[in-house]
Order: sequence, then structure tokens, then C-alpha cells
Amino acid sequence: MKKNTKKWSERFSEPTSEIVKRFNASVAFDQRLAMYDIEGSLAHAGMLNKQKIITAADLKSITKGLNQIKKEIQSGKFKWSIDLEDVHLNIEKRLTDIVGAPGKKLHTGRSRNDQVTTDMRLYLREVVDKSITQIEALQRAILTLADQHITTIMPGLTHLQIAQPISFAHHLLAYFEMLERDKARFQESYKRINVLPLGAAALAGTSYPIDRKYVAKLLKFDAVMANSIDAVSDRDFLIEFNFDASLLMTHLSRWSEELIMWSSPFFGFIEISDGFCTGSSIMPQKKNPDVPELVRGKVARVNGHLVSLLTLMKSQPLAYNKDNQEDKEPVFDVADTISDTLNIFAEMVAGLKVSKESMEAAAFKGYSTATDLADYLVKKGMPFREAHGVVAKAVKYAITQGCDLSELDLKVLQKFSTSIDQSVFKCLTLKGSVQSRNHFGGTAFGAVKAALKRAHEKLV
Repeated sequence: MKKNTKKWSERFSEPTSEIVKRFNASVAFDQRLAMYDIEGSLAHAGMLNKQKIITAADLKSITKGLNQIKKEIQSGKFKWSIDLEDVHLNIEKRLTDIVGAPGKKLHTGRSRNDQVTTDMRLYLREVVDKSITQIEALQRAILTLADQHITTIMPGLTHLQIAQPISFAHHLLAYFEMLERDKARFQESYKRINVLPLGAAALAGTSYPIDRKYVAKLLKFDAVMANSIDAVSDRDFLIEFNFDASLLMTHLSRWSEELIMWSSPFFGFIEISDGFCTGSSIMPQKKNPDVPELVRGKVARVNGHLVSLLTLMKSQPLAYNKDNQEDKEPVFDVADTISDTLNIFAEMVAGLKVSKESMEAAAFKGYSTATDLADYLVKKGMPFREAHGVVAKAVKYAITQGCDLSELDLKVLQKFSTSIDQSVFKCLTLKGSVQSRNHFGGTAFGAVKAALKRAHEKLV
């Protein structure tokens, strides 16, 4: 009978079956954590030496061996083995091959249970830092475009119907604000990621005289997890990251939907650069907005991973369970997806071509200044609900005439209200409508310019 070779195998009299090896192993995907695993192991070894659990000679050998392994992995020479299950045992086995007995001492005072969640936290805080930087790059692309279009007027929509004229820059800044909240969520989640679980061992802690705060200092963690059971079983930080990513992708999906509509001939507001579009295999005239369509589609996988992680944790008893091996691939995929999406979105936004004429022509449709006429009547002393009815009748008449409110003769307008005089035409222009909303958060050119200044200052 073939002998078991696992680190935990002395308890077993039969070898693991080949199908179980494949089913059980995570090394195919968790080798991504190798550099973080080595980083954590170096800190752990340093603490063991400080606490006189291993000798200075042991530490020197372990450090030398781990640094050699790091080079082997980076050069692609490291040989990963499915028989060793995961990234941790692969590195530990190679370390022992290189340095001998000192390598066998590295795992003193820890378990793979606290080791893996430490690796994931080291990995994820780097991902979060990168995500924040990429969000800011997209925000800068938004501001560069918005700076050029403070006075570009477009139709503001509700229910996908023309509502009121707005500044295009004002519309772009709405997405800047969404991303600002996304960034804040990632920054907040970092606080809960950056807490050290190492030292919890399997679940109850360890009998060795370890110094967890020293390890936290070496690894730049802000604090140490207070409960050893929670330390090895907590996956809240992964779920929270996935939620933050899902909301970020939802915002980008909403914008993608608008870019898709705006680039169609029915709108004609923008043109997406050729590099972000594809053609048709049968229709030579087609220019398909594939990138925003894919962004819109990738939200499904990110949201799906969120549900996957929530479901993974919903019935687990304390403390660690093998179920938690399934937490990594969803997180890795989400991290890759949002990274690629943010990068490509920033480039795409930077290359957008805007048709001011098409936007303004669209804003002129749909009686977008009707509310301004109602406000005009209110300022003349008419109750708003009465003014609302008066303007509705005026719009109904204009529809029968096939013209805009601003194109109606003054005498015609006065049939609906004697309060109307020549000054009404100022409020019925697109620019007049936009400029009348001159307050904090409003769409008037001055208010938008001030908002842009505040936005630029946030990115300094």
C-alpha cells in the first residue's frame, strides 16, 4: 500500500484517493497568495526568534530559504505540487528541502487556519489600495472631460423622458460623486481588513509564548483580532470587499447603459473611440459599443460572487471549516474584474467625443423648460399647483402646433395667464433655465464650476 506523505498523514492508514486530491487541492488558485504567505512567514519567524522559541541560526536559515523560494516563484522555476494541497504546504515543503530541520520549525505556534486568513488580508489590503488609486484615475478622467463641458447643455431625463435642461459637466459630476462614495467604502473596509488573525492557530490560540502585537507591527496591521475563534472563521472582510465592488460595478453599469444609448444614432450625443468598439461579421456599417456592454455584463459575475460568499458563510458553525477554501476564487475574480474595468473605463472616458449640437438639440425637445414657466408664474404670485395646471394646458396647445413653448407668441401665452409678459422668454431658453438653478449642487454654470473646483481639490 502506498504510504501517506501529507503533513497530517500519520493519523491515517490509507492514502488519499486521486480524485479527492484534485477535489481537495487549492494550489491551482491559491498560489496567487505565495508572496503574501512568505511575507507572513518571515514575520512569524522573526517573532519566534524574538520570543526565543527558535534560535537566531534557525531564523537565518528560514529567512534565507524563504527568500530563495521567493526568487524561484518570481522566475517561474518553482514546482507546485497538487499532492501538497495548497500554497502553504508547497512553500513549507520546499523550505524544508532547502534548509532542513529549521524549515520544520517555522509552523510552530500557528495553523493553516490563521495563516490563510492572514494571507488573504495581506492580499486584499493591497487590492483595496490599488482599487482606490484606479477609482481616482477614473475620477480624473471625468473631471478632464467635465472641465470642457461646463456650458454644454443636454437634456436631463427622468423615466427616460426629457425633464429639464442641465449642464453636461453637471451630469458627469454625478458619476464623480458615486465614485467618491465607492472610494470611501473601500477606505472604510480597509480598517476591518487590516487586523491581524495570526496567533489564533487552529482556533484556540497557542501554548507558546508568542507576541502577536510584534507580528502586527512587522506586517503593518493596525490591530490584532481579539478572539481566536473569530480570527480563523471571520470572512466578513471578504464579503464587504465584494459588496463594495458590486456597488462600484453597479455605478459603472448605469453609466455604461447611458454611453450605449448616447452613442446610438437615436441620441448621437457621443462617439466612443474605435479602440473600444468592434464591428459586425455581417453588417459592415456597424460600430458596436462592446466595452460598455461588457462592463454592464460583468456586473452579473461580481454580484454572483457576492451571493456566493454570503451563501458560503450562512450555515457554518464555528470555527474554521473546509468550506472556506471556496472563498478565494470569487474574491480573486472580483479583484481582477474591477481592476480591468476601472482601467479600461478611464481610458474610454478620456477618448470620448462629444456632440454639443446633438445634446442641445435634444434638450430643446420635450418641453424641457415647462417647469421654468411654472416657476415664473409662481414668482408672479400664482400658487404652484395652479401654475402647474396652466403650464400643462400651454404644453398641450404647443403640441398641437408642433412647436416649443419658447416659440409661442406672447399673446398666445397670455391667453393661459395674464401674468405673463415679455420677460417670460428669458426663462424659456435652455441657457436661462440652466442658469436659474444657481445654488450649491445645482446645474447653473457657476455652481458647476464651483463643484468642479471642489472635486479637483479632493484628488490633490
